[in-house]
Amino acid sequence: MRPILISAMVILMVGHAAAKDVLSGASLYADVARYASFGLHRFGSPGDRATADWIASELSASGFAIRFQPVMLGRQYVVERASAEAAGTSVKATPFWWPPEDKASFQLSASLARDGDVTGKILWIDLPFDRGAYLGPTHRAAISAAASKKPAAILLMIGNPADDRFAYNVTQEDAPWPVPVMVVGVKARGTFDRALASGAPVTFDVAGHYERNVSGRNVIAETGIGRGPTIVVSTPMTGWYSCVCERGPGIANFLALARTAAAEQWPAHLVFIATAGHEIGHGGMELFLKEGAPAPKDTLAWIHFGSSNACYAFAEGARTSRPEGERYLVLSKSAVALTDEAFSAVAAKRLVTEKQAVGELRDVHAAGYANFLGMAGRHQSFHTPADDLAATGPEILEPVARAFVDAARKIVERGDAAFKQ
Repeated sequence: MRPILISAMVILMVGHAAAKDVLSGASLYADVARYASFGLHRFGSPGDRATADWIASELSASGFAIRFQPVMLGRQYVVERASAEAAGTSVKATPFWWPPEDKASFQLSASLARDGDVTGKILWIDLPFDRGAYLGPTHRAAISAAASKKPAAILLMIGNPADDRFAYNVTQEDAPWPVPVMVVGVKARGTFDRALASGAPVTFDVAGHYERNVSGRNVIAETGIGRGPTIVVSTPMTGWYSCVCERGPGIANFLALARTAAAEQWPAHLVFIATAGHEIGHGGMELFLKEGAPAPKDTLAWIHFGSSNACYAFAEGARTSRPEGERYLVLSKSAVALTDEAFSAVAAKRLVTEKQAVGELRDVHAAGYANFLGMAGRHQSFHTPADDLAATGPEILEPVARAFVDAARKIVERGDAAFKQ
């Protein structure tokens, strides 16, 4: 064994005990709870800003050099209040992005219809649960077809396991809908069934506004320039609602890996990037890949903490002790052997990517980074307001964090050999 490799391995092992506590389930869960405490995490919100400040302070405390990368997105819609009321029952609603410019705020009362002549009425449509996270051609076609019938507005229910208000990720280029589209949870179906049967009007009450050239920030933390191979570690910070189990475990993993690497003084050039704008166009990741990311030829590996990587599964409506089954290890073909070794104790389906990845790893793969691995999935309350601290716990957070640290440590120890096929 080469002397330099022996030295690197000794350094990695020396700090191991010091870093051990940050990988405990209790420590990870505390980070998820801190993330949850900031409330709504939509891009440009106070919760978004507070999250960036918190992550920067945690990484700075671990010895990383910190810089904020300004992220400017052309528009964001801000909801102040939104409800749908029928026959004295009011339920929370969410305008479906992007609302009409002239209906950012509006009040409307009209009869509800499912079919026939719906001109001037509120047309009720459903989108089935399709396990997707992104607004796609099928969704657009269904809503556009409904809008072409000239309703005053659309009442939309989107199937999902939580029966709550579901949101699809959109892009900055998507056009506003021609009429307001209001999402309510499937759990409120009875209220609107009764209104439809009785002819009682449905009333929408929405206060909101558009903002232009909306500012957000990526958090970039760096250490070890010139000390060894370059490894990039990324995670998104923003999402539609509180995003507690969608984003929280990934952020906790991200911080735990950074703290471990710093405590063990890994001989590597590490770049940690927490991105903003995930839900409305991946703006932060897109910007970082254009300005700030190490070049693919200079990057040994990219590690990504995506959505829902440590969330409980549900069976017959009750939470189980098992992690959610709809969880994927997304990796380059070169990382198969490494992940088989490091993630043997983590239940996750393997998605070996040759043509297209998922989530923000899709952008990383398209940019030409050859060696990458990450985890992403969905869970019971994914993309809904119901996503809260009950969706995760210390005992399912810890194995994931330890597996990622094990994989990253092996990459540092083995260098290019970690990705030999």
